[in-house]
Amino acid sequence: MAALEPMMLPVPDTIQGCRTHLVDLQAEIASIKIQIATADMERQSRRGAVDAHAFHRARTALRFKQQEMGRVAARLAELSGETPRDRFKDMLIGVLREQLSDDAWQSAMTVARQRNAQVAGHG
Repeated sequence: MAALEPMMLPVPDTIQGCRTHLVDLQAEIASIKIQIATADMERQSRRGAVDAHAFHRARTALRFKQQEMGRVAARLAELSGETPRDRFKDMLIGVLREQLSDDAWQSAMTVARQRNAQVAGHG
């Protein structure tokens, strides 16, 4: 039997669209989690068995929403031009700029420019 695939809904094309969609997905995910918890509390109170079909359906919906959230978050990072690595590099540059003297900073910049030119020349 083939695995179920989430419906590949289109991802927003704008930063604001992605942010809005992420907020909506967070609310939907929270709602599904509440439904799962509520059903479990009701089951416990009546000392009944788990409704396996309903539980599986809710967990599948949760997984699909989480996957969609990952796709939207990746698109947001793409649109904003920021990856975790880029963010770290910017932070590192800021820290080094604060801690190095002007002469040491200029020296480091010169070396970085030279190395970048060498790499660009070989690409």
